[in-house]
Amino acid sequence: MPKAKAAKKSREHGKNKVYQQALQFKTEHGQHILKNPLVITGLVEKAGLRSTDTVLEIGPGTGNLTMKLLERVKKVIACEVDPRMVAELQKRVQGTPQASKLHVMVGDVLKTDLPYFDISSPFVFKLLLHRPFFRCAVLMFQREFAQRLIAQPGDKLYCRLSINTQLLARVDHLMKVGKNNFRPPPKVESSVVRIEPKNPPPPINFKEWDGLVRIAFVRKNKTLNSCFSSRAVAEMLEKNYKIHCSLNDIMVDEGFDIKEKVQNLLTENGYDNKRARTMDMDDFLGLLHLFNSNGIHFT
Repeated sequence: MPKAKAAKKSREHGKNKVYQQALQFKTEHGQHILKNPLVITGLVEKAGLRSTDTVLEIGPGTGNLTMKLLERVKKVIACEVDPRMVAELQKRVQGTPQASKLHVMVGDVLKTDLPYFDISSPFVFKLLLHRPFFRCAVLMFQREFAQRLIAQPGDKLYCRLSINTQLLARVDHLMKVGKNNFRPPPKVESSVVRIEPKNPPPPINFKEWDGLVRIAFVRKNKTLNSCFSSRAVAEMLEKNYKIHCSLNDIMVDEGFDIKEKVQNLLTENGYDNKRARTMDMDDFLGLLHLFNSNGIHFT
């Protein structure tokens, strides 16, 4: 009788064994590890690093980018929410000349008081208001989000995020990063942008500015006349106007109507038919000055 052939060992079994031994990534935390060394090198080169820099890295993961940063700079502060990743990163640098240059912070960057730094890559919009100023930031975002950061008046993606970012910083698109450069691959494509804060920042009250553009961009395709005619907006502006008058000993007429005052200002100064989607920085700065100089405030 012919000998029965021995069953072949399943290659799939081997794959599963390796997979089980490997670190499992939590995609709900955005854990998609950048694996392409060419992209990593490109990020480091475009950041314009100096040997005296302190770099803030948000989400270092297993440290592929971190190791390259440590070779170039004085210090890397890595902020990581996942303790497993922290352990992997510390294990990777242990016993190397770079170990003393790495400081790891465990926690959510949005809930953490950030230390002084010069450059961060990647990081979040929160850092635009960070003080003291950092020199520049290299950020990797979902591509559509990155496009919103650099969008110009009239572009489909032009929004409140666009104008707020561009008020405070110069923003440049650096490169596109396909999803196959990550492990595991995310569902979306990514882009890298470079942000350089304006130092000194524009001499305006940012909370006042943001209050104005928030109203204008709620319905960015509507006219400003329409945006400022809603009851909620009128009630907020009337309350702020009366506080302003009280603080400055200004009498408010009994029949005062804030909606009428706002509409008159918009019409008399040519803003009534403007739409947020086509308004540039100067348009909004002029509008904010017009309102504030007439006692209308947004905070």
